[in-house]
Amino acid sequence: MIEPTKVNKQHDLHMHSRKQLELTGVQNVESFDSEEFLLRTELGHLTIRGNHLHIKNLSLENGLLSLEGNVHSLIYLDPGAQGKNKGILGKLFK
Repeated sequence: MIEPTKVNKQHDLHMHSRKQLELTGVQNVESFDSEEFLLRTELGHLTIRGNHLHIKNLSLENGLLSLEGNVHSLIYLDPGAQGKNKGILGKLFK
């Protein structure tokens, strides 16, 4: 019997001096401005907050995103904790 192959989801994040981020496993950029990015990654939604944020390179075909600016926080949204993250999730469905 042939076992079905598992699809390994992968998402990596590399930050350099809180000024540059390089991400893999990015499926979509849901919204962004100079203070907040909301991304859908292979492993869930990710909010990046800071100031002077801007996209340096984006390739959704390859799942790559590079951005620059002053990074203040990285928040992964837990799909099971919708009550706590309702404000952020509300932004997804505007």
